[in-house]
Amino acid sequence: MRQSRVFTPQPLRMEATLVLEGPAAHYLARVLRLSKGDVITLFNGDGADYAAVISEIRSQRVQVRITGSSRPANESPLRITLVQAVCRGERMDHVLQKATELGVFCIQPLISQRVEVRLDAARQQKRMLHWQGVVTSACEQSGRAFVPEVKSPVSLPEWLSAADFPATLVLDPLAADRLSGYTPEGDSLAVLVGPEGGFTAEEMQAVREKGSLAVSLGPRILRTETAGPAALAVLQARSGDF
Repeated sequence: MRQSRVFTPQPLRMEATLVLEGPAAHYLARVLRLSKGDVITLFNGDGADYAAVISEIRSQRVQVRITGSSRPANESPLRITLVQAVCRGERMDHVLQKATELGVFCIQPLISQRVEVRLDAARQQKRMLHWQGVVTSACEQSGRAFVPEVKSPVSLPEWLSAADFPATLVLDPLAADRLSGYTPEGDSLAVLVGPEGGFTAEEMQAVREKGSLAVSLGPRILRTETAGPAALAVLQARSGDF
């Protein structure tokens, strides 16, 4: 039987006793209906899983004691940063969820000329918390003990001026080279995905001048929320952990 995995931001160590509250406690006590003596797995993003035994359940509080730890060997050898043009609502959630399941190392939301989403400071902070929650939930489901970082959105010029990767790929349906024929030379790279409608000609020129390699995903044009996860899957099959 699969053991329940729950994220907590608290420090975790052997023999420690801690209290889970809020959504984590509700999930364990009300959704799974676990009881005293049941074993769960906790993680906080430090790369380890921690076995814990429920010692008490009281209202919306679940007390647990950590009894063991292990480091799951399920991280990809490729450190892929997905630079994803921000898309609307559930489409962005889909990208974050599937990219996490596929082993992405980091996600950089991007604002380009054809991105329709505009976030003021208050909305951006709220959206950032939501996005990180989507990634954390995907880690709970997929068994990852490392939680990919979702960075604050930046404009394409800002990202290009600061980017420093051994290799950067930009997805372009008109590119002559296919991603399936690309083999990463190192273990770190960035994959740049444009919005619906793609990058403008000026943006593509700036991306190419930065040294990015344009690659296609085949003869069909994919939606922006499909392209990123598809590219991750191809790279994992080529040089990652597939």
